[in-house]
Amino acid sequence: MFEPGHLHLQAMPGLDQQEIDAHIYYEIRRDAVKGVYMHFTMKGEIDRNAFTEEWDMPKEQAFNFASDATRIAQKHGLHPRFGAVVRNHKEYDAMFEDIRQKLGTNPGDPIDLDKVIHGDS
Repeated sequence: MFEPGHLHLQAMPGLDQQEIDAHIYYEIRRDAVKGVYMHFTMKGEIDRNAFTEEWDMPKEQAFNFASDATRIAQKHGLHPRFGAVVRNHKEYDAMFEDIRQKLGTNPGDPIDLDKVIHGDS
């Protein structure tokens, strides 16, 4: 379930998924050195094993949030054969659009590829 700033991921165990009850919260932060960036907190349970993890993504990389969320979920027990942790395209699209709006970006805006490649802020 999606609401601006929060995505709740929930799946019951079955043939094509594990038991997941996790939340991804995100917000814009500003720093004199880093500039504008997105802060994420992911917490919940995978197969009833609790976890919490936080990470930051520069503005230029924030749209790759699903990849980082999947990597974190796998670190905490999600089996790679189940694919991405954010599976519902409607929720993914809504979160992507919310992040775009929060960052004030538009399709076609130029990006600093050096920041994307090297993660510099």
